[in-house]
Amino acid sequence: MLELFLQTLLNGLLQSGIYALVASGLALAVGVVGIVNFAHGEFVMVGAFLSWGLMTALGVDPLLGLPIAALVMFAFGGLTYRLTIRHVLIAPELNQMLLTFGLSILLQNLALLFFGGNTRTLNVPYGAVSVPLGELSVGLPKLLAFVLAAVLLAGLYFVLYRTSLGRMMRAVAQNRRGSALIGIDVDRVYLIAFGVASALAAVAGVLISVLLFASPTVGLVFGLKAFAIIVMAGLGNLTGVLWASVVLGVSEALVQTYVPGGGGWSDAVFFLLIFVTLVGRSWRGAR
Repeated sequence: MLELFLQTLLNGLLQSGIYALVASGLALAVGVVGIVNFAHGEFVMVGAFLSWGLMTALGVDPLLGLPIAALVMFAFGGLTYRLTIRHVLIAPELNQMLLTFGLSILLQNLALLFFGGNTRTLNVPYGAVSVPLGELSVGLPKLLAFVLAAVLLAGLYFVLYRTSLGRMMRAVAQNRRGSALIGIDVDRVYLIAFGVASALAAVAGVLISVLLFASPTVGLVFGLKAFAIIVMAGLGNLTGVLWASVVLGVSEALVQTYVPGGGGWSDAVFFLLIFVTLVGRSWRGAR
């Protein structure tokens, strides 16, 4: 029983790495640019199809194709910002929501048009390899995904808190007008932040394509879970994203293992966590 419990905790912890990677990109867009990107899950989906396309057409291993997918989506995110996001930043929030929601529908339907509704799996040589950890074991793809996610998130936090670009991003997030007055190019910071958020989504999509598959709807559930994470952490709170991702990943793993029919119920855990978080905050506010 103890071994099963520890294996469940390990699986949940490893899964939380992917969740944190997806949610960090969304939190960056919310915290710095100030827009809730409802198309973030579709950016994850595009990353998954980029991975599948590179392997199918060129034989590039998904993990080796990570930099290519990240660069492509950084450019795509920057272009999306220039052509659309930039023009609604001072508009009412409803306009922003409708824009990104429309972009989400557009990307999903384009994927359906070009790739159909079937899932595309990637057969990598290390797909079925397991790594023993004492009495426990973990799949090599899941372990590699967790390590890569941890490295990328550590790099993101280093940039945000140890570089001049990061200081500019945090300044813009706190006060856009004040940042402009002291000479910070706010528009450039927004473009870079949105591009980085898109690149993080693409990297998560590549890892998801290895662990699961690529499909036009694969980003939807991960996008919803990312929203749950940033709600628990607090909108734009990148530090809180880490613990919130662990809570979601471990909670899902426990439900899958200990609840009858838990495989189906686990995808609803994030709804419960959102409900508990919002009710808890309302209760504290009422006091």
